[in-house]
Amino acid sequence: MHEHEIIVLRSLKELSKQGRQKSLEEVSQKARLPLDAVRKAAGLLSDKALVALDEGLKGYHTSVTEEGKRFLKQGFPEERIMKKLQTKGSLHIGALDDEEKRIGLGWAKKLGWVELKEGRLLPKRKPALEDYEQRKMLSWISEHNFISPAALPSVKPLLSRSLITELKPEKEHSAALTEKGLQALSKELRPAYNLTAPVSRAYPAKLHPLQRATDRIRRIFFELGFEEMEGPAVESSFWNFDALFQPQDHPARELADTFYIKGEQPLPKGDVVERVKKAHQKGWKYKWKEELARKKTLRTHTTAVSARYLVKSRERENSKYFCVGRVYRNEVVDYKHLAEFYQIEGIVLWEKATFADLMGLLREFYKKLGFEKIRFRPSYFPYTEPSLEVEVYFEKKKAWLELGGAGVFRPEVCLPLWGKY
Repeated sequence: MHEHEIIVLRSLKELSKQGRQKSLEEVSQKARLPLDAVRKAAGLLSDKALVALDEGLKGYHTSVTEEGKRFLKQGFPEERIMKKLQTKGSLHIGALDDEEKRIGLGWAKKLGWVELKEGRLLPKRKPALEDYEQRKMLSWISEHNFISPAALPSVKPLLSRSLITELKPEKEHSAALTEKGLQALSKELRPAYNLTAPVSRAYPAKLHPLQRATDRIRRIFFELGFEEMEGPAVESSFWNFDALFQPQDHPARELADTFYIKGEQPLPKGDVVERVKKAHQKGWKYKWKEELARKKTLRTHTTAVSARYLVKSRERENSKYFCVGRVYRNEVVDYKHLAEFYQIEGIVLWEKATFADLMGLLREFYKKLGFEKIRFRPSYFPYTEPSLEVEVYFEKKKAWLELGGAGVFRPEVCLPLWGKY
């Protein structure tokens, strides 16, 4: 017998002291088990004739209509009539509005509240409007959207007046111990365990494939003499776009590609902002706006980290940095695109570096990753010139795959940030 079955049996025995069958919800609370687990265990116990299951009516789901909401706010027409009578003693029928005549008058007479004599309304009795049953029931439904079967007679007038929606019944399952179930509880019950059953093989402390790949890439960069750099995931548009000479009206800045966050990020101190502003206004021929540069965003590439380190490395002769970090783009998610992914970034800061040096370094990096056939294709990026894309030959697919982009930082990036070119 499963452990859950034993717990349900014992819980039913405790609950049976209170009399009557118990709903499975009550059993779930007593047993401290999820309702689905109780349902499954009760079904198995029923198959063994240890528990008797029964299905009954729990209640009805309904909700207040627009007219019902208006009545709750403005008062029922019959209530409004009685309030007028309480003030004036009697009323000419012409003093009632259309809704009070059409709906309220009939209900007030039906309830025995008023009588009509020679065109005038007179009170027959003085009802306690705060205890008006229809209003109280409508208020309850407005709050709970559910009624018990016992409340059905009180709800019928509301249904006839279209103040609530159609009733939708909800079934309730209950359970009770059988004689056989009581006899089973008199014995010592223990879950049955098969100690010889095969189990899945465990691989404790096994690294995730993505973590293994990340560690391997970091080792390759360290072997090539690079230092690791880090930067924030929440960036200003200044570091993510402006510092990299992307114009402020560039399509990549649109909501379709970038996740923006409410608020602003502070701009860096010193002369770097003014230098970037001049580069934009000279190169792109438009008025650069500081408020757009302050916009807060989730970084779309780790090149934003490279931009920060260009500024930090002004006083250094030569340096090499790399970054492996998460980036975020407003992509349509499919089998090969996610809104969040890792990007690998590497930069070499050396005034004498050439485009040939870049290609040689890239070839060495991808060889260390295990690719023998490597080729380069011309490409374009807003912040590098010349630029290229790296392709490697994938033997399994017999096809060339694009695995990265690279280039030489433009003067419009290097001079404002690094101060050299």
